[in-house]
Amino acid sequence: MSADPSELRAALEAALADGIRRIAGAHDVASLEEARVRVLGRKAPLSRARASLRDVTPDARKELGRLANDVSAELETALGRRVEALAAAERRERWQRERIDVTLPGDAPPVGGIHPLTRTIWRIVDIFAGLGYRVAEGPEVELSSYTFDALRIPVQHPSRAPQDTFYVAGAGEDVCLRPHTSPVQIRAMERTQPPLYVVVPGRCYRRDEQDATHLAGFTQIEALAVDEGITMADLKGTLAAFARELFGRDLDVRLRPSFFPFTEPSAEMDVQCFVCRGAGCGVCKGEGWIEVLGCGMVHPHLFEWVGYDPERYSGFALGLGVERVASLAHGVADIRAFWDDDVRFLERFGGVA
Repeated sequence: MSADPSELRAALEAALADGIRRIAGAHDVASLEEARVRVLGRKAPLSRARASLRDVTPDARKELGRLANDVSAELETALGRRVEALAAAERRERWQRERIDVTLPGDAPPVGGIHPLTRTIWRIVDIFAGLGYRVAEGPEVELSSYTFDALRIPVQHPSRAPQDTFYVAGAGEDVCLRPHTSPVQIRAMERTQPPLYVVVPGRCYRRDEQDATHLAGFTQIEALAVDEGITMADLKGTLAAFARELFGRDLDVRLRPSFFPFTEPSAEMDVQCFVCRGAGCGVCKGEGWIEVLGCGMVHPHLFEWVGYDPERYSGFALGLGVERVASLAHGVADIRAFWDDDVRFLERFGGVA
């Protein structure tokens, strides 16, 4: 039985209208795929109408076939446009979700800082450089002759005992980890004829029980001045200028008699308390003065060791512990805190070292 051409035309037009509505109503890729199957699939109204074309007359089949092709092409076009529209909408949504506002400042990473001991070393060295001194360095593993003999420290001195000094295994007591930076003074004098003005920063090692004021490994700075006509007055003037530059106050200094094998006369230098200015407080333990360093006039024995004429030249030397100066300057009660690598402690000084 032949099909009615008018009914097929109506079916094709209905398939087009229904297909356009379904495609336009798809809100995502999944629903669009479902619409494609319902509109262009084998069981879709368009497919059923195409199958009915065999039941119409040849003339009607030719006309309705072109109409079916036009409906299919229009649905394919609508489907392609909807795919592009959904893809564009997805891109916009993703860009909105993942967008980065490049006009806003970024999150700055944590910035490290210079370690407080390094800052103290640089500050002290800078002060002496301003006074005309140059930096001298030497080995941390040192010969005992430079560490003790050249500095007039006798064999029976307690500091030479293995209980006090780290000696290198296999070398007997001829090689040690230097307990002070004074050997660099000897090496500097051996290399240079007077006048000589050097400042010596460096690490030192002693067999000390570690506590709030002692470390087995610590940092020292020494200074040496050798020239004609140097006196204790030059030493005190240098110390006064150094203390006032370091602590930033118009502070007085005093020298107390002491003893060091390599200086004669020898003294301990105290600086007027930079907190109470001599009135007495917790920092200076009520004394009004703070012990800072040891110093003295270079003993002629050292000049004879390096070949200087002790009748022509004189000089002074001084040495201080960097950890002690840093603890005084920053109010740190336990010098071990400088080496604990506690970020919370280091952040007090402007960044993490």
